[in-house]
Amino acid sequence: MSDPFNEPMLATGGYDHTIKLWQPYSGFCYRTLQHTDSQVNALDIIPNGTILAAGGYQHIRLYDMNFSYPVVNFECVMKNVTRVGFQEDGKWMYTGGEDCKVRIWDMSSQNPACKRMFDCLTPVNAVCLHPNQVELAIGSQGGSVYLWDVKSDVHEQLIPEVEASIQDIAISPNGAFMAAVNNKGNCYIWSLRNSSNSETQLTQTDPKLRIEAHSRYALRCKFSPDSSLLVTCSGDGTAKIYKTDTFQLHAELKIEKYWMWDAVFSNDSKYLFTASSDGHARLWKIETKSIEREYHAHLKAITALAFRDVSPKT
Repeated sequence: MSDPFNEPMLATGGYDHTIKLWQPYSGFCYRTLQHTDSQVNALDIIPNGTILAAGGYQHIRLYDMNFSYPVVNFECVMKNVTRVGFQEDGKWMYTGGEDCKVRIWDMSSQNPACKRMFDCLTPVNAVCLHPNQVELAIGSQGGSVYLWDVKSDVHEQLIPEVEASIQDIAISPNGAFMAAVNNKGNCYIWSLRNSSNSETQLTQTDPKLRIEAHSRYALRCKFSPDSSLLVTCSGDGTAKIYKTDTFQLHAELKIEKYWMWDAVFSNDSKYLFTASSDGHARLWKIETKSIEREYHAHLKAITALAFRDVSPKT
């Protein structure tokens, strides 16, 4: 039997209360995890590949990849958990949700405890970790973008557009850009730079541009691993890919009649996985805008993806 920790893995989850684990390049679904009582809103894989985190309604669940049931189940969270993610060494996990809170969970014990919390005052739709591993970018339903230093507790608030809910937020792996998309289909870009003031530890943000990316709700934005591309997904059935040197549209991937809920790049930044409300995930070759593989197993909409590749053996 193959070792799942040393092979690429794609996880998909959605409204049928299941999480599917796939061999991404063969399209083989090798395991189904039950996510009872709730849809799946968010997924992430701990960097060493041993744990999958899933956020849902009043639940955060951690699945051991060797088993088909959660090894840790956080039942104390109210409302929907909208984002989950891990620090690069897996020492802590962050979550955000509709209870207006962003939480930091210490992963060093068998039962992770919340060690820090940030109140956004309105429901949290999106959270991502800066590559410096100490700042979180947060997008709220109230229209605010926050940068929060989890060590010093310093934070900054930005409001790119009034009366517009921030649906997702992303920071490029090279730390050069931050992007946020809203429910009006707009994408905002900031240039990032390190602070020159040692007392103000937060990264400095400089507004760069607004992109009218979609005609309907924008749902996700992600930068590619090499920071050269940005993808935005929408209820208009498209994933639009922009080159970050100019932020000009590079490719548009489209499916008819369905929402494009989530997307994640391959490690070489040449392919894109997408999740859609038709219950299918797809692997696209960006250069040709062609579908290379489809993943059929879910009975309802897929709303979350997580992908982990492995370094090639030398």
